[in-house]
Amino acid sequence: VVSGSASAVVVATGARTRFGAAQRVPVPRGPSAFDRSVHGISWVLVRFMLLTPPLVLMASAAVHGRVLQTLPFAVAVAVGLTPEMLPVIVTTCLARGASRLADAHRVVVRRLPALHDLGAVDVLCLDKTGTLTQDRPVLAAALGPDGRNDPEVLRWAAVAAWWGLTLSELPAPDALDEALLTAAGPVGEEYDGIAAIPFDPAHRLAGAVVTGALGRHVLITKGAAETVLERCELAGDERERLLGLAARHAESGVRVLAVATAELPARTRPYGAQDARDLTFRGLLTFRDDLAPGAADALRTLTGLGVEVRVLTGDHPATAVRACRDLGLTVGEVRTGSAPEAAGTPGTVTVVARCTAEDKARVVAGLRAAGHTVGFLGDGVNDVPAMLAADVGVAPRGAIDVARESADVVLGEKDLGALGHAVLAGRHSSANIASYLRVTLSSNLGNVFAMLAAGLLLPFLPMLPAQVLAQNLCFDASQLAFADDRPDPEVLRRPTKLRPPAFLRFLTGFGLLNAVADLATFGVLTLAPRGGAGLSDEALFHSAWFTENLLAQALAMLLLRSGRRIAAGRPGPVGWASAVLAGAGLLLPATPLGAVLGLTALPGDRYLLLAAVLVPYALALIVARVRHDRRQP
Repeated sequence: VVSGSASAVVVATGARTRFGAAQRVPVPRGPSAFDRSVHGISWVLVRFMLLTPPLVLMASAAVHGRVLQTLPFAVAVAVGLTPEMLPVIVTTCLARGASRLADAHRVVVRRLPALHDLGAVDVLCLDKTGTLTQDRPVLAAALGPDGRNDPEVLRWAAVAAWWGLTLSELPAPDALDEALLTAAGPVGEEYDGIAAIPFDPAHRLAGAVVTGALGRHVLITKGAAETVLERCELAGDERERLLGLAARHAESGVRVLAVATAELPARTRPYGAQDARDLTFRGLLTFRDDLAPGAADALRTLTGLGVEVRVLTGDHPATAVRACRDLGLTVGEVRTGSAPEAAGTPGTVTVVARCTAEDKARVVAGLRAAGHTVGFLGDGVNDVPAMLAADVGVAPRGAIDVARESADVVLGEKDLGALGHAVLAGRHSSANIASYLRVTLSSNLGNVFAMLAAGLLLPFLPMLPAQVLAQNLCFDASQLAFADDRPDPEVLRRPTKLRPPAFLRFLTGFGLLNAVADLATFGVLTLAPRGGAGLSDEALFHSAWFTENLLAQALAMLLLRSGRRIAAGRPGPVGWASAVLAGAGLLLPATPLGAVLGLTALPGDRYLLLAAVLVPYALALIVARVRHDRRQP
């Protein structure tokens, strides 16, 4: 509704309305990056847990014939493989990251796993108008029919804007009218307004009628160049010349508005767009988009973080390219939204222009299908399908209600710089979660391998079920430190993704290394002096392996996560937690609680034997970690 009043009949509600249809996604969203990662890792763990108890039972029954005695131990081993603290660590890392974002940068995370998805984003799609630009055009030039500057063109257009606003029943100037009035200053006093002609999408023009000479009215029209020129009294070749002039300016990336006037006999009958005919062409107005403050710096930050930026807009390709270049964004290929190859490959296609809401969603879905984690930042109703199709949808606080409610993350201010902070916060949380999973699962997997071997080699259980659970309790408590850890800056420079295949390779390699250390511990304890007490004294064996396990896990926490930080003398929360865990391993067997668990104090020579195993183990971890990091992209 532009002006006036009317009665309406409701013929559809909810999702059946045009407004509600904007929330329907042409392509189903599917699981987000966080959902895919957690699902993949969970199934890896489930398979190991289902496989472990039967293997332990079969090995014990085949070699020693003790099934019932081994059953609690087998269950304890399966429980020991489980990362019991995973829900706590994941929730704590994401919640603390979201809380810090809200406090420091006024960014609200409406769906907690979306913070991880932000850290994993490698392609960020942006709407141009209202996001990279302020949706507040600025007058660039006022050109006469000869293509030279002509202030009269601006004066005529500003008079039309002034009286169009003044005579409207609901004054609401559009962005172009505001730009005209800002550039022209006070206008309209020398004329009396007669009528306003609101913008008509069918005719693509607007205007106003003011008093002219005695008994005459002047109709001022402004609108799309081709529409206005069709209504002007011009020779065919002159019209083609002016259309070419307008097209050249449009190709340079500016918006073009044509202005024309007509003298009409004064009348009382209402005026409308149909009266705009036999016009006298006055000239062209060009507008450039006013860039959003801080947008250029924010884009540099995002590209520096390894995020590929893609602009999806309904504007003319040249307008979008001009805005990108003004922001310092390197422009690759330019596509239109209807093109089948519009999704393209990140790094080649930078701008997708002439996009409808469905085109934006299709491009986002195509990028996700190609294996990318995609974020979409928009603020209008046409952006909603793409926001819902992306791994994570982002909207500024000033977005329309339906866009803001559809977003996973809301920027408190219309500041793209806050988005860079949100990406870093997501990577921070994801890196801590990944560190926890690497350390925990590799240590647990190594213990499972070692216990399977021990079931075949030892005449007794390598550790009592209560001791296995007590060991896990100590390890789990120390792992809470991962929620407060600070990842190395190098980790934050690239998208952080929890990839199950990569995790499986890491767990297998470092888990086997941990198992070798455990088996070496069996060997030195078995061959220890003191009259063969290594195998004859079960309590002493259990205590030595209990201590070795906690010391090995403390080393894994330090060296598999933050070797560089330790070398720099800044252990941080993980360093302190590792020290406490090592202390528990050394002191607990000699305490009354250790006696309840069936542990006993170790003689001094056993500590030397454990050191003979753990020192090479630490060196092997460092070498393996360095080689692993070098292979990472």
